[in-house]
Amino acid sequence: MTQEFILRIFIAAMLGSVIGLEREYRAKEAGFRTHFLVALGSALFMILSIYGVEGILGQMPHVSFDPSRIASQVVTGIGFIGAGTIIFQKHVVRGLTTAAGLWVTAAIGLTIGAGMYLLGVAATVLVLLCLEALNFILRRIGTRNISVTFSTTDKQQITRILHHIRDHGIEIETYQMQSHHSAGGEIFTVNMDAKVKRKNYQNNVLDFMSEFEGVTLEGIE
Repeated sequence: MTQEFILRIFIAAMLGSVIGLEREYRAKEAGFRTHFLVALGSALFMILSIYGVEGILGQMPHVSFDPSRIASQVVTGIGFIGAGTIIFQKHVVRGLTTAAGLWVTAAIGLTIGAGMYLLGVAATVLVLLCLEALNFILRRIGTRNISVTFSTTDKQQITRILHHIRDHGIEIETYQMQSHHSAGGEIFTVNMDAKVKRKNYQNNVLDFMSEFEGVTLEGIE
């Protein structure tokens, strides 16, 4: 029986690592090792929950035990790990997909730990389809939020840039301008958050800003 248990945690770890590799490739907050350990640990907890107290129950026939209690705590506990991958930065929430990936990886680990191999493999395939196939589609038809910082010595140039942005269908969500004096005169720095098409969004922004003279693009996030 021990060999069967080892096989379960091995398969769970491998399935978790497949999801982790995809997250690692995307340079997300939780990667290969995190998903590997979450899947392995979840499978181990499920095995312990189902089989860990069989000997005790055999000696105490009047005692009942709910095997789902330990597994349910895994679902609660994984929320703390998932919360650590979620950050709120510049009015944008990041890391939700990775947190959801950890949550479903824990579920896959519990499934394999219960001996439902086919269901666990099918869930892993669906997760990869969601992460990769939908990402491929959304990259072409979807939008994303970006933060752009640029500076110029011509205040009127900022107005022209903003009008040009709106004419190109780019939606500006937040806008801030600061000015400071230097040896060459007054410099205006603009920070703005905008929604743009996902497809080649960085190249499009670079080409767009290069149309204006005297404007320095300082950052794109």
